[in-house]
Amino acid sequence: MAIPEFIVDLRASVGHAPLWLSGVTAVVLRDGGDGTDATDVLLVRRADTGAWTPVTGIIDPGEEPAVAGAREILEEADVVAVPQRLAWVHVLPPMTYENGDQAQYLDLTFRYEFVSGEPAPADGENTDARWFRLDELPPMSADMRERITRCLDPDGATAFEA
Repeated sequence: MAIPEFIVDLRASVGHAPLWLSGVTAVVLRDGGDGTDATDVLLVRRADTGAWTPVTGIIDPGEEPAVAGAREILEEADVVAVPQRLAWVHVLPPMTYENGDQAQYLDLTFRYEFVSGEPAPADGENTDARWFRLDELPPMSADMRERITRCLDPDGATAFEA
């Protein structure tokens, strides 16, 4: 995963100390286009772990979260999508990366509507990008499945952990 320049700068000052960061998960949905009620979800295969996930990324300082998600979708999968709603706000467990850097993320999971583009791994962070029918998802973590599930209702309320 590419490290944003502002984090590189922070790490120069704080070393491996824990950072509290804001992240975005962009769940992009489209009509399957086959005349049924099927829905497709855009997934990317991460280059670092090989895991299939929705598009994820770090929100830049001062960047609106929904804009960050749309930017990440375009950068990572070469797809244009527009935000529809904030579906879930939750905190991820603390993590330590292979180089010793520590971080914890506030994740904002958004539902996006597909506009245009053919999925492709656009920026080197992923090895694949493609549409999957919701009933034919590849193996993925329970957390990533939950992020998708929370975005399925187009009019659902935002979920907050208490």
